[in-house]
Amino acid sequence: MTFIMLVAFNQDNNKKLNSKLRIMNTSKQLSRLMVFSTVVSKKSFTQAAKHLNISKSAVSQQITLLESELGVRLLNRTTRGVSITPIGEKVVKRCLVLQDQVDLLFNDLKNAGEVPKGRVVITYPFSLQKAVILPAIEQLCREFPGLEPELIADDSSLDLISHKIDIAVHIGELPDSTYRALPAGNLTEIFCATPLYINRNPNIQHAQDLCHYNWIATGWQQARVEVTDNTNGSVDIIRLKQFSKTNTLLTTIEMVMMHMGFALIPHVVAQPLIKSGDLMQIAPNFSGSQWPIYTLHAYKSEKPIYITRFHQLICRLIEGL
Repeated sequence: MTFIMLVAFNQDNNKKLNSKLRIMNTSKQLSRLMVFSTVVSKKSFTQAAKHLNISKSAVSQQITLLESELGVRLLNRTTRGVSITPIGEKVVKRCLVLQDQVDLLFNDLKNAGEVPKGRVVITYPFSLQKAVILPAIEQLCREFPGLEPELIADDSSLDLISHKIDIAVHIGELPDSTYRALPAGNLTEIFCATPLYINRNPNIQHAQDLCHYNWIATGWQQARVEVTDNTNGSVDIIRLKQFSKTNTLLTTIEMVMMHMGFALIPHVVAQPLIKSGDLMQIAPNFSGSQWPIYTLHAYKSEKPIYITRFHQLICRLIEGL
């Protein structure tokens, strides 16, 4: 499989890039792509060099050669640091997929002869089901067709041992336990309402403005809300006017869709509804609480390869939202 099959560039650059990619030896670029991905993740040539255990000049040379071969600029370099270009954004997403596959290859070699199969029990919160869990399960079963997934959607934290669970996806701070916890990203609550509700109430610009409108709360939310200004990172506390409270996020969303008020909805749930036009983000420069997401397992030593792969898929899906 060649690099041209893995990277989708925008239409303006297709002809230029395709001609370059046809004549280049793509196998030589794989290591350079990994160096590029590391620079982006570390946000620094210096930190990338430390992580890769090579010199800063070697890192710079690899990026220069990669850009020269592709004929496009992937990074903007300034005295203040580096920033990624729009084309670089597209390339790095594919680099992450490549990195996943490389990691998986070495896991495969380490566990040669071991073919995952049989029942695997996974529990997770309802809010992650559609956008994260089910796509991850679908891909996992493509790669390991012998697996038989048993899914338990539950907003409460189920004990892995007593419920015979292989993997748990957990949102929020972790309780004390001996289980292994792998960070998978973050969940951010954003303010959402229907376009009609926003048209009826056009003066919502600042988070403080929301205090005067109907808030539909879910069971875990309190009227006293910590709000982050995403333009400068400052944090403030506001007190929302609770119009209604539900015990499930689904019910909250249904009430919002009926134009009855606004809600604080996890971004992983809200983004598909925003893309479809059913919802809009209000006061977009502000967000509510942010919660860490973890995958948990109970293995003390070497964990099965399907757990490693499931965690990779969860991370990528959350990152892509």
